[in-house]
Amino acid sequence: MSDYMVTESSGPAAIRYRSIVIWIHWITAALLVTQVLVGFYFADFTQRGTPARAEMFAWHKTLGAVILLLAFVRLGVRLVNPPPPYPQDVPRWERALAVWNHRIFYFMLIALPLTGLLAVSGRAEDGWVALKFGLSLPAIPGIPKENEFGDVHEVLVYTTLALIVIHVGAALKNHFVDRGPVADRMPPFRSSRPVGPPTQE
Repeated sequence: MSDYMVTESSGPAAIRYRSIVIWIHWITAALLVTQVLVGFYFADFTQRGTPARAEMFAWHKTLGAVILLLAFVRLGVRLVNPPPPYPQDVPRWERALAVWNHRIFYFMLIALPLTGLLAVSGRAEDGWVALKFGLSLPAIPGIPKENEFGDVHEVLVYTTLALIVIHVGAALKNHFVDRGPVADRMPPFRSSRPVGPPTQE
């Protein structure tokens, strides 16, 4: 089957991502939003040392581990499923910005959980970081009990939030303001106009 969606009246429409990529994208997005909410709630929790705060921290670590594993799956799928090309009428600077936004996202999805793991590894008991459901992650050896990785983790959180704003804002602008086809590559968006031949990223 052709990668193009063709009609007699409109010509080729934007090439869409494969189903597995779409599922990973939205599952990652949901987990990331949940993780941010849990993380901020945990950070603002004033009752330090309480079971409720420990429970919230356990969820934060568990979600981080899931995001890390999913990031590696996402990267593997990305290597064998190149993203659909951008339509030819998309300005080169917009394509470059989108490509680098995605690349930095991949880095953040791995760096965020790893810096979190580094931050807690110094306090891990028996070399393992406890998660929910009786699971655990191996702690990274050689990390002092007091370290700066928590601060690095926090900086990466705000950087990721900025990237999300740029990513979502660009998609909404293209779809609702420019009436462009780029957002159509990722459901649930649908292009409102025909587009020209695609160009590779």
